[in-house]
Amino acid sequence: MKNFLKNVLLCSIGSLPLVSFGQKKEQETNHLRPVIHFTPQKNWMNDPNGLLFYKGQYHLYFQHNPFGNQWGHMSWGHATSSDLLHWTEHPVAIPEDTTMIFSGSLVHDERNTSGFATSPEGSLVAIYTAHIDGKKQSQYIAYSNDGGMSFTKYAKNPVVDLGKKDFRDPNVFWHAGSSQWVMTVVLPLEYKVLFYGSKNLKDWSLLSEFANQGDTRKPWECPSLVELPVEGSNTSKWVLMLSSNGSTEGYTGMQYFVGDFDGKTFTNLNAPQQAMYVDYGKDVYAGIPYNGLPKEQATLVAWMTNLNYTGDNPTFPWRGQMTIPRKLSLRNTSGGLRLVQAPVISSKFLEKQYSFEKENFKIKNSIELSGGTLFADNAYLIEAEIEVKSASKVGFKIAQEVDSLDSKKNKLETKVYYDVKKKSLILDRLKSSVKHHPQFPSVEQANYELKDGVLNLQILVDRMSVEVFANDGLTTITDLIFPSEKGKVLSIFTENGKSNVRKLKIWNLKGESK
Repeated sequence: MKNFLKNVLLCSIGSLPLVSFGQKKEQETNHLRPVIHFTPQKNWMNDPNGLLFYKGQYHLYFQHNPFGNQWGHMSWGHATSSDLLHWTEHPVAIPEDTTMIFSGSLVHDERNTSGFATSPEGSLVAIYTAHIDGKKQSQYIAYSNDGGMSFTKYAKNPVVDLGKKDFRDPNVFWHAGSSQWVMTVVLPLEYKVLFYGSKNLKDWSLLSEFANQGDTRKPWECPSLVELPVEGSNTSKWVLMLSSNGSTEGYTGMQYFVGDFDGKTFTNLNAPQQAMYVDYGKDVYAGIPYNGLPKEQATLVAWMTNLNYTGDNPTFPWRGQMTIPRKLSLRNTSGGLRLVQAPVISSKFLEKQYSFEKENFKIKNSIELSGGTLFADNAYLIEAEIEVKSASKVGFKIAQEVDSLDSKKNKLETKVYYDVKKKSLILDRLKSSVKHHPQFPSVEQANYELKDGVLNLQILVDRMSVEVFANDGLTTITDLIFPSEKGKVLSIFTENGKSNVRKLKIWNLKGESK
């Protein structure tokens, strides 16, 4: 079973037989349940689908097995939020029937171009891949006139069918410049993104192809195309994002291309062979942006996992969580336009949380920042500005095992730090977890050239995950961790010298009980 999962878990997998997974008796892992990241109350979850902001609510649909916490019986689960931090889960929105309901997107057809609407407000239309028992994948649509709570499948499905076994993950948006709906969808084994256009969401015509650029080590999946503002200007560019599944070496997760889109063709502004990555951790996959938001508020949500080990992640009765929603933009750098990400956590929410703040203090070796119940729930946001000075390494130790603090061996901890010699930001989870898959322990590294010797970090810890935003959002590293119930200590540390902490603020994310 483990090898089966490792080999077949994909963004929206083709060539799978219909499998029923038995639910074995396991102990609930409530100490790992995130506070502000979405997880289903129970059972399996993978890709985010149908992200739509509609009538003041953020809708999150997701790949879901309603019957167990292993992959299978793919349907669309559903949750809503008013702030992207607190979620209400709803009944399954699009259940499996004669086909599995694979990944896709959702649009508000406010002009009723499809003719599905029963009111002047228009309808919500889902576009998804229908998977037929490992034999064929094609693109279907379904519509909702009750605000996305239930869907009726279009009687003349499929709307795009190439007769192929692997053809999936449609992402659709309205392109005002060409007055049409635009779909990005992939031929994963051919490393191709196909662009289709439609006036009514039912009849689609091929516009162009984008192929064999960037990283082609593993199949392409989950495409999306989004217009993003360029910071400090009145201009914008288009970003094409893709996910690549399950490599054991040089894990890519998500890559992106910056370019122009004229309503028909996407033109990459960089050299075809240049690869750029959304995140340098192991656990960002299948991310797509929200429809229904202006480009100045473009927001991405991704599935937080790695396909090599996700079937063995030690959580119960659920399996799977989403990343924190991330606001996206572009920034001019010496290397060209690059993606910038910022965690979407409202100041109103943070104002209600307990915070610890300290300025201008020196650190040599290690200082414990937690005590009593302070940060003992492993759910907090760190913002730090540190002059590295003479230290060779400086950073934080997260979720340290209390009983092991005095031991030099087998100390349980996750480390996030800057390595001066390597000029790199490091996330080390070699000893972060008690129980894990053999491929789970890892050390992530991202190049980061300090400006004036100052390290700027945002670190979001939410029980079983660490998301690092550095260099003002240009560099991100995201990893799962699975600390024990005793792993509750937070420390700041240096090696081989001193550093000066200009600013340190930590918010304790109490949140609401799940």
